[in-house]
Amino acid sequence: MSTILIRPAETADAAAICEIYNHYIEHTVITFEEVLLTAGDIDQRLQDINAIGLPWLVADVQGVVIGYAYAGKFRDRSAYRYTAEVTVYLAPAGTGQGAGTSLYKALFEALRERSIHIVIGGITLPNVASVALHEKMGMEKVAHLEEVGCKFGKWLDVGYWQATL
Repeated sequence: MSTILIRPAETADAAAICEIYNHYIEHTVITFEEVLLTAGDIDQRLQDINAIGLPWLVADVQGVVIGYAYAGKFRDRSAYRYTAEVTVYLAPAGTGQGAGTSLYKALFEALRERSIHIVIGGITLPNVASVALHEKMGMEKVAHLEEVGCKFGKWLDVGYWQATL
């Protein structure tokens, strides 16, 4: 197995990130987005995350981005400023190498350095692999919302996992 380098995402990574994410948009219910994105869309999101001082990281194996993770605002009200919503995605070929765990470990450390107190992850259910990763990171299920999304003609539930950093 090659070494996984976890590093900050850059504009040059937008196309690779877009390819990973578009796979999930097009073929799964893991994301509720339904319209494919462009590398420009991803780059704008990356710049937006950077502008609010939160991290966006990539997992790089020999110059190839195999996954990414980032944190965004949980809510806009100022009292939520110590809470972040976290997200991780891996290329289908990038699973099973420990990249998800490595990304979340680095992301959580970067969030601690920014005085983030709580992390929250939303998961479309069922999703055994994502639940396992979030629980491996010490997150606990705190909510279950029934039929809050509809994709591919199917009503979908979302669970929320939370951890204190």
